[in-house]
Amino acid sequence: MATVAVTQFSDRLAAAVERTHSSLVVGLDPVVEQLPPELDGDLDAFCRGIVDAVADHAVAVKPQSAFFEAHGADGVRAFWAACDYARSAGLLVIADAKRGDIGSTARAYADAFAGADAVTVNPYLGGDSVEPFLETCRRCGTGVFFLVKTSNPGAADVQDERLADGRRVWERVAELVAEWGRDLVGSSGLSSAGAVVGATHADELPVARRLLPRAPFLLPGIGAQGARPADVAGAFTAAPGSALVSASRSVIYAFRETGGDWRAAAAAEAERLAGEIRSVARG
Repeated sequence: MATVAVTQFSDRLAAAVERTHSSLVVGLDPVVEQLPPELDGDLDAFCRGIVDAVADHAVAVKPQSAFFEAHGADGVRAFWAACDYARSAGLLVIADAKRGDIGSTARAYADAFAGADAVTVNPYLGGDSVEPFLETCRRCGTGVFFLVKTSNPGAADVQDERLADGRRVWERVAELVAEWGRDLVGSSGLSSAGAVVGATHADELPVARRLLPRAPFLLPGIGAQGARPADVAGAFTAAPGSALVSASRSVIYAFRETGGDWRAAAAAEAERLAGEIRSVARG
């Protein structure tokens, strides 16, 4: 049987960033109570509308699985429908699932999310818990973004604790991610094993980049969590796709601030952010 070559996620990401001239990722976090009233809680219609609105300004969407899973089987169907619709619009899909478990369970999670271009993973259970996701990357050409330094205030409770040698926990995790992604480096020079590093930690981004020179960064925290595109300058390298800046609520619910049509408001905010991020990336 002939072997089919698999294109690395990192190479598809680099090509997509070059094609779209965008490093913006729009999070799909549908909360029924916050949707436009005329949709009557229709997750499918909301996600399709947002994808249509941002497709010309973003490189990817990041559907947050929890907001869909909360609605049971119908929500799970809506999640995958949103993924399929986004891909048909030319966007990459990063499944924001933050899974992490023992090896056999992790293997099932890896299989479950192999239909996305990439998935977020909690690495704090160690190597055996992430190997199934890495194997899926090798076999299917998908990517993985490991939680390294997250954007929430409570992250410091664990991630900033000092080890005996003075390093912080998150710095050791970053070193592990660099090791795990070494054999997943594509022709772009980037690895398909990336890192989630909060845009709210601007002072830490140069440290994270030094520890993870080949990892694409996924940078949440822009907008509702208070970070600005200018805060993430330290995450970018010369490689296209080196950093992806994620914004969710500030884009998808922009109509609550501006009024008017919800799709037009999302498009305008996505265009504004994409432009700011482009200036920072070139900077």
